[in-house]
Amino acid sequence: MSTPMNRSLPWPTEAPAIPLLSMRPILDRIASLARTHQQDVTLIPGVAATEEELAADPPPALEQVLDELGGIELCGMPVLTLLIEDRTDVGPYTLLGKATSFYPLYETPEAAVILTIDDDGAPGVVYGIGEDLALRLAAPDLAGYLERFADALEATLHALALRGDETDAKGDARAEAAEQLMNEHLFAEVVGEDEPEDGEDADAEDDTAGVEVPLQSPAASGLVGLPENALAVADLRDAPLGARVDVIDAEVPGDPLDLRVAWTERGRLVTLRTV
Repeated sequence: MSTPMNRSLPWPTEAPAIPLLSMRPILDRIASLARTHQQDVTLIPGVAATEEELAADPPPALEQVLDELGGIELCGMPVLTLLIEDRTDVGPYTLLGKATSFYPLYETPEAAVILTIDDDGAPGVVYGIGEDLALRLAAPDLAGYLERFADALEATLHALALRGDETDAKGDARAEAAEQLMNEHLFAEVVGEDEPEDGEDADAEDDTAGVEVPLQSPAASGLVGLPENALAVADLRDAPLGARVDVIDAEVPGDPLDLRVAWTERGRLVTLRTV
């Protein structure tokens, strides 16, 4: 029987939960990495293994997944947080809409990785958000992001295993190396930290910066059924991973910081709308 969880947010409940069977292979892979590398990895237990009432308030569609896994810490640093307790609307979340339209999977003061949630409660694509507040398509769904996360974690752990940190009594050097490696293998690309600065030339063979998907007026897009008060929309339904939407640079009336992002089509139609 699952431990009761906080239900203060009015999450939509029409969508079914993600079936555990479809997530079992990746959840088992992550758990195996944690068991094999206990020196560096701490597996945060899922709801089913926790007796105390949890302060986390996740979407109901993640219920079966969260019974199994609560998150991962690497050398004491949270790198995957599936049972987040404190939600905020500042920093990377500044332009996002209502709290029930997304769920954080990883965050720092300047960046975040989020799972989009549709109005019916169904999880959609995963976006990375950096200091520029642009949305970058990180994965087509939660399973896809966890696969990408596991790849990065495995590569990081392999590199850490080759280090000699016996003289690092506090583990500071190892933790710093782990952070740098996870950034190199995952987070820098997901939130756009590896993109060239304005005025710099990107390597012609390096396409990790992704494709910029433009924001259009609703009339020019030809799309119907957009959220109310929509001023601009970007269509990522056929966009590749790494594609980005520069929401802060939208050519719309007023201050873009006064607008909010909404999405439909499992997060692939990104709309800027007035509050």
